[in-house]
Amino acid sequence: MTAPDQESQPPLGGASGVSPGTRREADEPGDAGRPPTCFRHPGRETYVSCVRCGRPACPDCLRSAAVGQQCVECVREGHRTSRPVAAAFGGRPSRSAIVTWSLIAVNVVIFLAEVSKPSLLYDWGMYGRAVADGQWYRLLTSAFTAPGTSFGGWGLLDIAFNMWALYFVGPELERLLGPVRYLAVYLLSAIGGAVLFYYLAPDALAAGASGAVFGLFGAWFVVTRRLRLDTRGIVMLIAINLIFSFTVRNIAWQDHLGGLIVGAALTAAYAYAPRKNRAAIQLAATIAVVVILVVAVIIRNGQLS
Repeated sequence: MTAPDQESQPPLGGASGVSPGTRREADEPGDAGRPPTCFRHPGRETYVSCVRCGRPACPDCLRSAAVGQQCVECVREGHRTSRPVAAAFGGRPSRSAIVTWSLIAVNVVIFLAEVSKPSLLYDWGMYGRAVADGQWYRLLTSAFTAPGTSFGGWGLLDIAFNMWALYFVGPELERLLGPVRYLAVYLLSAIGGAVLFYYLAPDALAAGASGAVFGLFGAWFVVTRRLRLDTRGIVMLIAINLIFSFTVRNIAWQDHLGGLIVGAALTAAYAYAPRKNRAAIQLAATIAVVVILVVAVIIRNGQLS
């Protein structure tokens, strides 16, 4: 047994192969004798490495990841190879509901302009005889005007209800459908409501966003069914508003019904499109709805003229 105060000394010039006065390689100021440096900034010492590639990197070259930190090059490479996040039914997801807030702003601004200039109702409202004379723009502009120009009248109640409904269902629908599809449903529902009104009441004047809002109601019903959620709330909301539309005088129920049909049909095409070639199918469905509405207007124009 070796005594505690005894140390084993290698023979000089023997097995170690190092003569006295000669430094070992580990004592040289090389890689093993200095802290590692950032692979992008060789002059910066660091003891942190990228969890993905293992290369040492300084704080300026690292980004927080789910586990540890990754260097900027690995983060950039991950963005190139990862699949983009999509909304539930395709398209880019909307986190700020920018389309909904923009629609509310446009409706309110035009209503205020109509208050100061009541003739806008007659210039932009839905009037079938004017559409037959070539004023097709009324099919859309009528959805941004109100049926009255007094703050104390029906116009204020109409826009207040429609904007509340848009605020209630719009942001979540925009998140599920994506901004582009959501806007398509809104605008085509508005036009669809105007087209049905054109067929059933060509000699009357109508205005308001109700057709578009009913289209969003139909869209909400479809997506909740598709996601297997409880639909009783939206069914009750649709039923109450339809009863109100059919029983109260001077309400364009034709516009409400047309918007509801178009919104539900287009959203069904979006929600039930198979994942394979989904974007192409959804685009084809949108074009088909546009074509149907255009042909319907052309036919009605011919009937009235």
